[in-house]
Amino acid sequence: MLSRLMSGSIRNLEREYNCTVRLLDDTEYTCTIQRDAKGQYLFDLICHHLNLLEKDYFGIRYVDPDKQRHWLEFTKSIAKQMKSQPPFTMCFRVKFYPPDPAALKEEITRYLVFLQIKRDLYHGRLLCKTSDAAILAAYILQAEIGDYDPGKHPEGYSSKFQFFPKHSEKLERRIAEIHKTELSGQSPDTSELNFLQKAQMLETYGVDPHPCKDVSGNPAFLAFTPFGFVVLQGNKRIHFLKWNEVTKLKFEGKTFHIYANQKEDKKIILTYFAPTPEACKHLWKCGVENQAFYKLEKSSQVRTVSSSNLFFKGSRFRFSGRVAKEVMEQSAKIKREPPEIHRAGLVPSRSCPSITHGPRLSSVPRTRRRAVHISIMEGLESLRDSAHSTPVRSASHGDSFVPRSRSLAADACEGGSAVIADEAYSPSDSVLPTPVAEHSLELAISRQINGAPCSIEEEKESEAGTPTAGEVAEFGPDGKALSPEHAGEAGASPLGEVEQAMVCLQVPLAGGPAH
Repeated sequence: MLSRLMSGSIRNLEREYNCTVRLLDDTEYTCTIQRDAKGQYLFDLICHHLNLLEKDYFGIRYVDPDKQRHWLEFTKSIAKQMKSQPPFTMCFRVKFYPPDPAALKEEITRYLVFLQIKRDLYHGRLLCKTSDAAILAAYILQAEIGDYDPGKHPEGYSSKFQFFPKHSEKLERRIAEIHKTELSGQSPDTSELNFLQKAQMLETYGVDPHPCKDVSGNPAFLAFTPFGFVVLQGNKRIHFLKWNEVTKLKFEGKTFHIYANQKEDKKIILTYFAPTPEACKHLWKCGVENQAFYKLEKSSQVRTVSSSNLFFKGSRFRFSGRVAKEVMEQSAKIKREPPEIHRAGLVPSRSCPSITHGPRLSSVPRTRRRAVHISIMEGLESLRDSAHSTPVRSASHGDSFVPRSRSLAADACEGGSAVIADEAYSPSDSVLPTPVAEHSLELAISRQINGAPCSIEEEKESEAGTPTAGEVAEFGPDGKALSPEHAGEAGASPLGEVEQAMVCLQVPLAGGPAH
């Protein structure tokens, strides 16, 4: 604590800070920011560097000293969100996944989303059945090395690239077969678009997993997607709630609650336990932003808390920015010559997933494993709020952003578990920060998952009490916001995050952001 106070004092004497942001292609953008610069300034710098106009889907992520990930808040000072001494290190990532990537106006935006989903596949966040995995990997090959050429691509060429945390020789052969016979002639942008359209149909598309435990102590992963709230356990999606069904999101310490109204006025409460209070608040904040972004019709519908309200109980954090509908309307107005895209060649990722996911299968390329030193950059220490839920005015457009094919697939699985993969969904290591440098020493990694349980129960009418002023997030049956005096039976809407203290890194070095 003393060292942090001292570092803060030293920092306050400086007028400028150096900042490095890891981009989606693993290149780095370095700049100097003023002491009082806000997150929006840095974000705008990066988007200008990338020539990106459809920027509302993206964000900047960093990791604090306790290995908890955070999204940089654009309305606050960067320096005040960080604890460590400069230089600051962060990552530019997709924050809100497009419900329909094909609807993105510009190719540069689709390319950046392609890079993000390729990372998700690589780190085990986008988990799918083997047949889907082979097609996705073949699209990546076609996009990044072009048509199959016997002179350039000898037998076993696909084994030189690792698309997944682990895979078999049989899968490698299937990837090569699809690439050779089915994708010839496809341009990079066509292959990327086909990749996005295929990925969008998967149950784990857009999933940024938050590790939790249910009431029985079983591990589970909670996530917010463009289509709603999901719970993944084993190789199944055990719960799926559309955004227009979720009425309130609330956290209290390490406990996270999701209130929902389903068909025939069926009210349910889901309860899960995060590893730490900070992780639970992060889970909640992520939910707040995702629900507002995908559900509301206008950003003006987000309820704010007056700074003059001295008696307000709870977190003042709220979603800021344009919502999905506004973003799509703004994108349609873009009129410019398509910017040039500098595509990176297909090379093994510097994140070394074979290390974080244990030994590779015998069929994985026999290259020598390289270990990395990882040190987590210091960042903002989360506030410890005891119990919060946040009011967000809802719109009634429901599933207007859900592609028809995706909506039908979700409806088909509603009410039962959907098998999402041939193996268990366990992307725990994907919360590790991306290494800044690679070295010859082995990385010692131990995983810690603390916490407790999830429960689903019917909410009895007699138990539905009126929430306090600091806990209300009201949505009526028609999706419209209720006034406080009518908010007793309806709940509100924001979530926070749970993706922290499950990984304990035991290596020093300088600086590393989150995937």
